[in-house]
Amino acid sequence: MTRTAVGEAGGGEGAAEVIGELIELTKQRRHQLAAIERREAELVRHARQQGHSWQQIASALDISKQAVHKKYGRR
Repeated sequence: MTRTAVGEAGGGEGAAEVIGELIELTKQRRHQLAAIERREAELVRHARQQGHSWQQIASALDISKQAVHKKYGRR
């Protein structure tokens, strides 16, 4: 009989519950990250409309000026 990774880790009745929780957690993470990305884009747009430089925005996001401009510069 071939054992799977779940089987090797104990794989009893609770194994399916744990996998289900991991799947749900992954869905929640994706949803939250998408919401954060949307809010970040909105704030970058507002910052640019208010006259803030790409360097100021990049510093606030803790990324390079080139990275922030590449991500948001053409929107």
